[in-house]
Amino acid sequence: MRSRRKLRFRLIVSFALFGFGLSALFAVSTLYLRAKVENQLINDSLRNDVDQAVDNALEHPERPFQSELIEGWVKSDRTLYKMPLAWQNLTSGVHDIRAVDAEGRQRHYKLAVQRKNGIIGFTRYDISREDLGKRQLVLSLIGAVLLFSLLSLAIGLWLSRRVLKPVTELANRLHDFRKAGQAEPLAPHFADDEVGELAHALDEYSERLTAMVKHDREFNSDVSHELRTPLAVIASTTELLQGSADLTPKLSERLKRIERASRQATELIEALLLLSRAERRGPTRGETTEVGKVAADVIESQRPQLRGKPLAIELMVRSPVSVNAPASVLSVALTNLIGNAIKYTLEGTVRVEVGNSQVEVIDTGPGIKPEDAERLFQRGVRGEGVGGSGAGLGLAIVRRLCELYAWDVSMRPRPDANGAVASIKFC
Repeated sequence: MRSRRKLRFRLIVSFALFGFGLSALFAVSTLYLRAKVENQLINDSLRNDVDQAVDNALEHPERPFQSELIEGWVKSDRTLYKMPLAWQNLTSGVHDIRAVDAEGRQRHYKLAVQRKNGIIGFTRYDISREDLGKRQLVLSLIGAVLLFSLLSLAIGLWLSRRVLKPVTELANRLHDFRKAGQAEPLAPHFADDEVGELAHALDEYSERLTAMVKHDREFNSDVSHELRTPLAVIASTTELLQGSADLTPKLSERLKRIERASRQATELIEALLLLSRAERRGPTRGETTEVGKVAADVIESQRPQLRGKPLAIELMVRSPVSVNAPASVLSVALTNLIGNAIKYTLEGTVRVEVGNSQVEVIDTGPGIKPEDAERLFQRGVRGEGVGGSGAGLGLAIVRRLCELYAWDVSMRPRPDANGAVASIKFC
């Protein structure tokens, strides 16, 4: 997953980790080089001393071994038994020895051995004091690492504030513009650098986007206005024809269908206009929109879609439900849901249930797969089975209308029989 930390935080952490890593590497290198050089010097010194001691013992047997810093012994093969048992079989060279002294303390020393012409020389150097100094050096280096890490953190804080100041200012201005809902030019507030170039690009993008949105809204308003005029003529003409005295029942029913279609087209235009403006509006006259009444009107308008199929449409209002939205919006949503149920159901029933702050459309059609329930609300996706023609935009429009009014729309298969359940939960 991508990190959601702020850029300044990541920059500070990078400085701190860099300082810690660099100082820790320096400390480890120092310890390694000190140990390497110290070990080499001590080994060379011990070899030289033991070689001199053996050579002096061969040339001047009466002269004892003398050294201020190093303990030394020169023995012959016959007196080797006087030395510690662990030393007697050691070969020539320098050996690391760890042993417990007479007082029970752990001792660490280096022992140089030289065997030459029956003479065996030993020189011993106690490096316990060096171990103490090494521990002190380690503690000092740990302190230095911590100090440099804190210094790197402080430098990171200071540099991040200065380096990211233009970026932070740009982010703050964008945040203020988003809250105010009105964009202002950004480029004049920044220098001619990378951030200024970014601000200039954002200004150009904002201008193009604003012009596009303005053009889109003007186009939608013009189309809405131009479509409402012929629809109003159709509605008024239909109303006049219905008042004719010589109107036959069959012709009267056809006029009613024309009137319902005209009203649906008007409601659809209004709903699409709200979507294009992302405008959330309440009932047009301040009245409460009754879900049951709108559902009944939609059912009546959809009955001609049955086309002789052995299919019954039922409405069951378990409890009154009202919403703070125009009837046109709810009508468009229910028209798509109920229309889909009628289109995909060959026989049986389509039942619309209203109650418990929701409306459900339950059909006895072929049903849907659980994994396809969410995909059906995408643009261009059509259901499988009978009547699966169309552009696949109906449910996508329903989803956008419900998102505009914070409603929850969903589809699921019927748990106990064939068919599907489409529901809208009103928040």
